[in-house]
Amino acid sequence: MYKRKNQTSPQGETARILVEFMEVAITSIVFLKGVYSPGAFERRRYMNVVAHKARHPQLSAYIHDSLTGLLPSIEKGLVERVAVVFFDKENIPVERFVFKLTVNQSYDSEVEQTDLEFSLKSFLTKLSVSESLTKVLPRDCRWQIISYFQSLPQFTASTGAELWIPTDIQQWQQPPLITPIKSMSSEPLVRGVYCRRDYFLGQQEG
Repeated sequence: MYKRKNQTSPQGETARILVEFMEVAITSIVFLKGVYSPGAFERRRYMNVVAHKARHPQLSAYIHDSLTGLLPSIEKGLVERVAVVFFDKENIPVERFVFKLTVNQSYDSEVEQTDLEFSLKSFLTKLSVSESLTKVLPRDCRWQIISYFQSLPQFTASTGAELWIPTDIQQWQQPPLITPIKSMSSEPLVRGVYCRRDYFLGQQEG
């Protein structure tokens, strides 16, 4: 399943697998946070783990297109983090779940299917039972996917990366309370991928 394809670099295959994995993980986060009714999702299996897929075409397309647009930059090691951010009705960030990415640019071997599947399955299993995902969000909240680049990439019409726009850094000036959820390391996929919950000071729970 994950063996290196002809003429595909380890970094390219790594990026493809990581984007596919994050699409499943982010959909699961949105489902578990209860932003939409359960009927907006359907149960699927990914790597023999129960996951959820968005049934609404626009929701599915937003997640898929946002991550696919990052594929060239992830392959080059330009993307540092990808976050799912939840905002209250005043547009203040309440929670964010962060995937920190470090793609090994020097790796030059085939992807080991067994090790990779074990790491990703472990991550998804932990995510589905995380206490952080049971926290209730404010009413009328919204969410979006945000990426953090080590440097601004050169966007072209062919990459789809032009969907990404700079964010307002003032939103992140207050210190968060960080709850680690899961870390993983599986060469050559990534080193130190983890998802965390940032609960911002001054926000009321419930």
